[in-house]
Amino acid sequence: MLFASDNWAGAHPKIAENLTRHASGFAAAYGTGDLDRAVQQTFSAIFERDVVVFFVGTGTAANSLAQASIVRPGGITFAHREAHMIADEAGAPGFFASGARVQAIDGPTGRIAIDNLKAALNGFPEGHVHAGQPMSVSITQSTESGTLYELAEIAAISALCRENGLPLHMDGARFANALVSLGCSPAEMTWKQGVDILSFGGTKNGCWCAEALVFMNPEQARQMPYIRMRSAQNFSKSRFIAAQFEAYFADGLWLETATHANAMAAELAKLISNSNDLRLAWQPRANEVFAIMKKQTSAKLQAAGAVFYDWHTPHAEKGHVAEDETITRFVTSFATTSEDIRRFGDLIA
Repeated sequence: MLFASDNWAGAHPKIAENLTRHASGFAAAYGTGDLDRAVQQTFSAIFERDVVVFFVGTGTAANSLAQASIVRPGGITFAHREAHMIADEAGAPGFFASGARVQAIDGPTGRIAIDNLKAALNGFPEGHVHAGQPMSVSITQSTESGTLYELAEIAAISALCRENGLPLHMDGARFANALVSLGCSPAEMTWKQGVDILSFGGTKNGCWCAEALVFMNPEQARQMPYIRMRSAQNFSKSRFIAAQFEAYFADGLWLETATHANAMAAELAKLISNSNDLRLAWQPRANEVFAIMKKQTSAKLQAAGAVFYDWHTPHAEKGHVAEDETITRFVTSFATTSEDIRRFGDLIA
């Protein structure tokens, strides 16, 4: 009953096997080998256009270097209040982006409310040097609340970005989970809606350590080789990241693992919604489930062997959780089994 995080899950056997297959022999370093180039071509095929791909080691690196690639003096990125780059990256985006700031925007269940974004952008009139200047908007798909931006919502935020001359970044740490839930293509969820830069995550969905920055417009990536090198993210043996992505994409494995994780989350959510002691905080759309329960119930379940996190109450949800209650987060993965869900269901029955 390990629901703490999809980061706790190991590597998918097919990905581990491919790492072993590529472990012997010699290959050109720093992303210049045949395997690296082949995987980069696979990314272009998946996104239905020529994209530029940079392998990095962590999602925090991807988000931070994305901001560094578009930095402006006095720059400000706008992201949801619960966004990973605000709440969980220890200021890394600002550090790598020459002191740029990330400004929090409110919205329900992890999604930026476009009216709040408009109001925030209006607070930075052109030429008012004391305030700094907007440099980008970042959205997370799926969100840190396990919800999704619909395609029309992404397009609306993108249109606002275009009006203000700003690039749109997507944090896709759980990109595949969002993709299979919406039932659309990678192109439809990104550049066709106006996304310029994508932090593409594989680690949470079965990879060992495989993340990538994907630039939809090669012109925006011209400085990234230097930025990545300066940031100590230019891996010499990058074939081992490429090997993970090769197996990840082969025969649709990445969609299969995400579909399974989402299905496990849906099973878990159904059990929680039928419980007398727990209730769903909101309806999950991917592989994260948030539940509200008594604090003593949370302690009891954890003592019985269920592993999950007591979570902070999101800003937009304050007032919906009683003093003796807590919000808890459950995350499923490719390695979660129906037996795990059943055992937890027995605990809360």
